[in-house]
Amino acid sequence: MFERLFGIRAQGSTPRTEILAGIATFLASMYIIVVNPTVLSDAGVPFSSALTATVLVSFFGSVMMGFYAKNPILVAPGMGINALFAYTMVLGAGMEWQTALGCVFWAGVIFALLAAFNARQLVIDAIPAQLRYAIACGIGLFITTIGLVNAQFIVPNSVTVVGMASLDPVLVTFLIGFAVTAWLVVRNVPGALILGIVFTTLASVPIGRWWGDGSRYFPEDMASSTLVNFNGVFSMPDLSGLMALDLWGSLSVAYWPFIFVLLFTTFFDALSTFMGVSEAGNLKDADGNPRNIRRSMIVDASAALISGPLGTSPANAYVESAAGISQGGRTGLVAVVVAVLFLPFLFLSPLLSLVPAIATAPALILVGVFMMDPIRKIHWHQFDDAIPAFVAMVLIPFTYSITHGIAFGFLTFVIVKLAVGKTQEIKPTMWVLFALSLLLLFEG
Repeated sequence: MFERLFGIRAQGSTPRTEILAGIATFLASMYIIVVNPTVLSDAGVPFSSALTATVLVSFFGSVMMGFYAKNPILVAPGMGINALFAYTMVLGAGMEWQTALGCVFWAGVIFALLAAFNARQLVIDAIPAQLRYAIACGIGLFITTIGLVNAQFIVPNSVTVVGMASLDPVLVTFLIGFAVTAWLVVRNVPGALILGIVFTTLASVPIGRWWGDGSRYFPEDMASSTLVNFNGVFSMPDLSGLMALDLWGSLSVAYWPFIFVLLFTTFFDALSTFMGVSEAGNLKDADGNPRNIRRSMIVDASAALISGPLGTSPANAYVESAAGISQGGRTGLVAVVVAVLFLPFLFLSPLLSLVPAIATAPALILVGVFMMDPIRKIHWHQFDDAIPAFVAMVLIPFTYSITHGIAFGFLTFVIVKLAVGKTQEIKPTMWVLFALSLLLLFEG
C-alpha cells in the first residue's frame, strides 16, 4: 500500500526509513504545539484554542503535503510570522486579534492565487543557482542557531551582543547529548537523531531533582526547576477560536500593508524552505528545481488559507523537515507520519513536557551540518556571485528570518550585478523581487 501511494522504492527508501524520518521531524518540531500558542496568547488569543488550531493546521497541512505533493515536509504555523502577528500587528499596531486573523485569511487567498497561477515558477527561474545554494546553507545555519538558542548555549550578552552561557549541569547534559548524537550519526546508526533525542531526554531527568535548575527553559508563568515533567495525560480541545476572524474589518485600507507583509513572508518562507531542503536532500526534478514544487506551494498556500479560520497565524513549510530528510526520508509518507503524530496532541498536549528543549537541540544542530553541502558549489572566487550568496547565507541566521535574509540577498545581487555591468544576468522577475524586497524591508 505504501509503495502504491508514495513510490518509496523508486526513491531509494523503505517504509521503515520513512517512518523513522517522520518521527525525527516530529520530535524536532513538536515544540510548536506549545510555543505557538504561547506567542499568540500574548496577543489575546486564548492559549487552549491556539493550541487546538496549531495541531489542526499541522495535521491538515502535513497530510496534504504527503498525499498531494508527495514531499517529506512538515507544514505547521510558522515561527517568526507568529511574532509578527502578535507583537507587530496586535500589540504594536493595536489591531484586534480577530482582525489580524482576517488579515491572515486574505494573505492566504492571494497566496493561493499565486500558487495556482504558477507565479512561483517565475520566481524560481529568476533566482540564480548561486543564491539557491546560499539559501540552502543559510537555512542550515538558521536551524543550527535555533538549536543552540533552544539549548540556551547561546545567550544575549550586553557587551558582545551574544555569547556562550556559563557551563552548568543543564548545559553539560546538553553537550553530552550532542556528543552521543554526533557519535551515532558518525557511526551511521539508523534513527540516530531519534536515539539522540531519547538519550538526552533520559539524561535530563535528574535535572532539578538531584542537581541543576532548568527553570530558565520555561516561560515565567510555567517555570519549573525540573526539565522533564509529567503534567498529566489528557486535555480537551478548545474550538472557541474557530471562525473567530473578522473577515471584512481586516479589509480596511489601513491593514493592507500587513496583508502584504504576511503574503510576502509566507510565500518566500515556503519557497526558500522548499529550495533549501530540496538542495540539501537532493529532492529535485530533472530540471534541477525542487521536486513537485507547484503542488507543494499549493499545499502551503492552502494551509495558510485555513490558518485564519481555525484561529492561528499562517502555516508554512518547516525547516525542521530537514531532520527527517537527513535520516533518509524521501517521500510523502514522512509528512503523513508527522501529521498522525501531531493529531493525538489535541487531547494529549500535557505529555509534551516530557521532552525538554535541550533534547531536540543536538538534532537541530546536526541538521545544519547536513545542509551545508551546497556551499562547495558557490563560486567563491567570482565575487559578483559570492557576495550576494554570502549576504543571503549569513543574514538568514543573523536576522533570525529566512525572508529577510533572502530579501537582502536579492537586493545585493541586483546592486552588485549593476555595479559590474552584468545586467543581462538580472532577469525581469528579479527586478520585481528587488522592488518587493525594498517594500518589505521598509514596511518591516
